[in-house]
Amino acid sequence: MKIVLVNGSPRMKKNTAAMLENFKNGVLSVCPEVEIKEVNLYRLNYTGCRSCFACKLKGKTYGKPCAVKDDLHDILADITDVDGIVLGSPIYFGEITGQLKSFIERMIFPYFTYEQGYRSIAPKHPLVSMIYTMNVTEEMYNQLNYDAALSNMENFIGHTFSAPKRLCVFNTYQFDNYDRYVVECFSEPNKAEYRQKHFPEDCQRAFNEGASMAEQLIRKDKA
Repeated sequence: MKIVLVNGSPRMKKNTAAMLENFKNGVLSVCPEVEIKEVNLYRLNYTGCRSCFACKLKGKTYGKPCAVKDDLHDILADITDVDGIVLGSPIYFGEITGQLKSFIERMIFPYFTYEQGYRSIAPKHPLVSMIYTMNVTEEMYNQLNYDAALSNMENFIGHTFSAPKRLCVFNTYQFDNYDRYVVECFSEPNKAEYRQKHFPEDCQRAFNEGASMAEQLIRKDKA
């Protein structure tokens, strides 16, 4: 069993990283022998899809992993053989980070064909989980219809691999010292209180989702 965890946040030890770590621990609680690869996108040098269409050419590159030789090349080749993919990102302006979007473009486009029905030719159909961390409250999330923006990319992932499961973390604590920043739109004490109560629950949800993915993969393997 192979699972890849992809951190699309520039902050390596904050909210998104904590959620991914708890997800990983959930997986390991069920299947200690699982092979887990962790990828931090902000440590890599790459771009989004360059529209070279190598993956659409008739011949040996058709439907193969992205041909562009940068820091994603070997990672994307490895992903063809994984059983689970976990994508984590903070939400910027209502969407995932640019780094994660570029990564997803490169990951799924080779298998998202222009054949009849835009059929997927992915070599495997791994389980997918999406973890989103965001400054907005759940109420604002609903008012601003974040669901529509996040669903767009999820639908393409679902068409290519499998329908993603979504885990949202709301009203995140952004700064170590709020006194250093101009933040008039919300109360630091209220955020601290919310985090103290809810973030451990969010981490437990991530742990549970990791355990659930591992259990699903074990059942799938036995089927």
